[in-house]
Amino acid sequence: MSAAAAPVLALSGGVGGAKLCLGLADVLGPDLLHIASNTADDFEHLGLTVCPDIDTVLYTLAGLSNAEQGWGLAGESWRVLGALAGLGVDTWFKLGDRDLATHLWRTGQLAAGASLSAVTRDLVERLGVPAHLYPMSDDPVRTIVHSDEGDLPFQEYFVRRQCQPAVTGFSFAGLQEARLQPDLAALCRQPALAGVIICPSNPFVSIDPILQLDSFWKILRDRAVPVVVVAPIVDGRAIKGPAAKMMAELSMPVTALGVAEYYARHYPGLVGTYVIDHSDANLVTAISRLGMEVELAATIMREREDKQALASFCLELLRQ
Repeated sequence: MSAAAAPVLALSGGVGGAKLCLGLADVLGPDLLHIASNTADDFEHLGLTVCPDIDTVLYTLAGLSNAEQGWGLAGESWRVLGALAGLGVDTWFKLGDRDLATHLWRTGQLAAGASLSAVTRDLVERLGVPAHLYPMSDDPVRTIVHSDEGDLPFQEYFVRRQCQPAVTGFSFAGLQEARLQPDLAALCRQPALAGVIICPSNPFVSIDPILQLDSFWKILRDRAVPVVVVAPIVDGRAIKGPAAKMMAELSMPVTALGVAEYYARHYPGLVGTYVIDHSDANLVTAISRLGMEVELAATIMREREDKQALASFCLELLRQ
């Protein structure tokens, strides 16, 4: 069975991951794309369970996302938030009216005893998402950002503080007790699995929680499926999010090479092929010395055609 007709697993964080997942969904079709979403940035807000990375993928693949900002819903309104502000509620985390419907429904289902997997699967069906989408775990895992201002829950750092504190490291509360989502574990046992694509998501707070959970990276490495990583850094900059700032504060080179070195050091033997942008062609030799195949592609995804082209390129690498 060729990679074009076999299931593919994508590991995704938020905006950058959702962009490539949209391209993969377009190219592969609805039955072959499986997406493992980071849930370590989930949190409880206003009594609701909010799953930012899951929802970004959901809304993007359903054609409902606010393409300009990369998160939330297009055509959103903010009347509930305004009313809460009028009551003196701190509205630092912006939840639009339609977005609130998702969180209200999810929270009610979870309170009634449904698993996060079941709730996510139901949302996929209700929104017409053309892929299989799984939370990395049904157990709660929460990212803690260690910073020069102390330890901060991820959303406090990311949204309330706008990534201003200097980071010194990260940890994941609940990670040791959490178990890998069962369908993901079963998928990785399938002989037909064509391979894994690690989307251009933040390696520290989006991909690390997925790979570290239940030693998932070792399962993938020992299964010997092809693993392709798309660099989240292009020409020394993160296309979206604080990855470049984090790397600088952690005294890492803010380059695609710096990310490759991180993967090689923390997940030895996992990455087979590393995809970097054409603008970083000068890094090919140094990355190759890490034991990875290096491929050049256009990795900045502005238009839908860009997403499809990068997806097709990654799938061709799996075929090889």
